[in-house]
Amino acid sequence: MLLPFYNYDLIEAGCDEAGRGCLAGPVFAASVILPKDYININLNDSKKLTEKQRSLLKTEIIKDAICWKVGVVDNIEIDKINILNASIMAMHRAIAAMEVVPELLLVDGNKFKKYGKIPHHCIIKGDGKYMSIAAASILAKTFRDEFMLEAHNIYPQYNWIQNKGYATVAHRQAIMKHGRCPLHRLTFHLKEEQLGLNFS
Repeated sequence: MLLPFYNYDLIEAGCDEAGRGCLAGPVFAASVILPKDYININLNDSKKLTEKQRSLLKTEIIKDAICWKVGVVDNIEIDKINILNASIMAMHRAIAAMEVVPELLLVDGNKFKKYGKIPHHCIIKGDGKYMSIAAASILAKTFRDEFMLEAHNIYPQYNWIQNKGYATVAHRQAIMKHGRCPLHRLTFHLKEEQLGLNFS
């Protein structure tokens, strides 16, 4: 079972992102504050859960969280500031929107830029260690997946209903055949041997 908190005496928000490695679409991030006595044995790193499990947990997290928010940085912004900065900006946007101000941020991974005066801890693989980070990973993933499913209706040729914008073989082949669309990240270059084209 994941740990319920890092510091019992502080209001903690777990933060995580989804979509960092995609070729298309925004990066989403979530910030979640859970009750100190919260128990949910099903919470885990979103990547280790099925789509159905994530969907059920999303509903539970939204219902049970003291506060939660999702931040988004679109592909145009990603191309301007790079994906690392965009991922951090998405987390900052989620934190900024929270009605309850966290006293400590638990951030998945090893890179983050300080948000205001709120202290933070970067925790490698934190979404598999702390409940609040796992909850954030689930919200970020499910909200992003929902966005890509809607985008699939506009651009069905890329099969985003299956690949969610990641660099699968089918997605790369679709880019070969149809070119890019307005949701593709122009600074994400595929190797020529992967795609047969050079976008540089």
